[in-house]
Amino acid sequence: MPDNALGLDGHHEAGRTTGEVAIDTSLSCEDLAAVRGAIADVLDGRPRGFVGDVQLVATELGANACDHADAPRHLVLRREVHDERGAELVIEVRDATPGRLPVVGVSRFDETRGRGMRMVEAVCNDWGVREEDGVKVVWGRLPMP
Repeated sequence: MPDNALGLDGHHEAGRTTGEVAIDTSLSCEDLAAVRGAIADVLDGRPRGFVGDVQLVATELGANACDHADAPRHLVLRREVHDERGAELVIEVRDATPGRLPVVGVSRFDETRGRGMRMVEAVCNDWGVREEDGVKVVWGRLPMP
């Protein structure tokens, strides 16, 4: 995918927010490695650390949805530009369990789990949860290099 597919040239009109979508796909719990590969393809040419952070956030949000939420599950990766924050990459995972929210540092499985959302919190500028039309959306934002 060429750099400008994500508008990576850094230009935008003043006061305008853009939201170019780079990935919009159903999430397969059996193959989260495919998510990491798709992200590497879309972000080809970007700094390695940034690509790794995006892969980490997408994988952790995806794994959380697979472990704790009902299907269907969906991944969206898009670039947004805001005058006050600049360019950011937004990673969203949508699932069909809006009543079950992620809790940082807590897992219903055992004490060796529950670190995924801590990693998301540490890597992202911001993260959160919202409900849209009966669907839960867990998202994280990273600054574009």
